[in-house]
Amino acid sequence: MNTDVTAPTSAPLDMRHDCLNEQRRNFVQSLDETERQWWHQAQAQLALRPDASTAALLSSQCKRHLKERAQPDTDGWSNVQLARALLLAQALELQPLAGQVPLLHQLFRWGDDQEKIAILKALDWLDSRGQCVELARQAGRTSNSQVFAALALDTAYPSRHYNEQAFNQLVLKALGMGLDVRRLIGLTQRQSVTLNQLALDLLDEQLAAERTVSAGLPQVIAFDLLSPAQRQRLAGLGQQQRLPPPWLERLGDASPN
Repeated sequence: MNTDVTAPTSAPLDMRHDCLNEQRRNFVQSLDETERQWWHQAQAQLALRPDASTAALLSSQCKRHLKERAQPDTDGWSNVQLARALLLAQALELQPLAGQVPLLHQLFRWGDDQEKIAILKALDWLDSRGQCVELARQAGRTSNSQVFAALALDTAYPSRHYNEQAFNQLVLKALGMGLDVRRLIGLTQRQSVTLNQLALDLLDEQLAAERTVSAGLPQVIAFDLLSPAQRQRLAGLGQQQRLPPPWLERLGDASPN
């Protein structure tokens, strides 16, 4: 694979600088003195050479120089993940505008799974216009549940930028991986008759194969959009005790007046 930045020039990223600056402030405050010293050195090194090789080198050093721990007041970020994301953001900010998207793609290609996780978790901060949506969709083909969760959970990027088909596929894969779809931001706003049918098809597949019904399936379905036939089908399965109790509770809550 060619890992040189040879992609055609493109429009600059629309980065959420206010959010990034807030994350930088909170991150620095969470560091001890030794960590803070290394962090300032890393920033200075990247400022001198904001290229892919320097950014990748510093990203690889984060775990050695930072004590891994949960980052306070964030949705599941560790301090190492946040450091990697902030180094990437700095490198992007220092690029010629037309080189930002190619650099992001290159660093994603070079990254190991943990580095990919940091990029995907930060994508909504780095790309508010959705220019990297194809990169995100390709990343979503992974079989690594941690990498996929970084793309799907606790981030608004898919709900902001995915079309209906892509978003529905994301939801179904999250269910298949056993992820907590309650953490899928924008799910309620993206519920639809189409997603209902896909969820019910998955339910039928699981019941036919005598597999455990995905716990998150009731969260995916907009019960007020069910057809009478679909509602009757689910009620019948509930009476046969083939559905967990949350299904009947949701059916009751969404009963027609």
